[in-house]
Amino acid sequence: MNNRTIIDVRQPDEFASGHAAGSINIPLQELENRLDEIRQIEAPIVLCCGGGSRSGKAAELLQSKGIACENGGSWKSVQERINNA
Repeated sequence: MNNRTIIDVRQPDEFASGHAAGSINIPLQELENRLDEIRQIEAPIVLCCGGGSRSGKAAELLQSKGIACENGGSWKSVQERINNA
């Protein structure tokens, strides 16, 4: 998980209650309005959320806009990948 940018697409209150180390919070409903900001991210992008549903939708949206990314699933599974890297 090194050299990757992790975007957590949950709501700010969910993010505040726990998130993967180093992740940034951009709620799913804000993604489309923040595409220019997201395009500035050079590292590969990993999306996560609570269980994987919202991050899957986020990945589809970003990929449809030509932004390379992957659905990392739940933030806890992303954290496990960080811990095991």
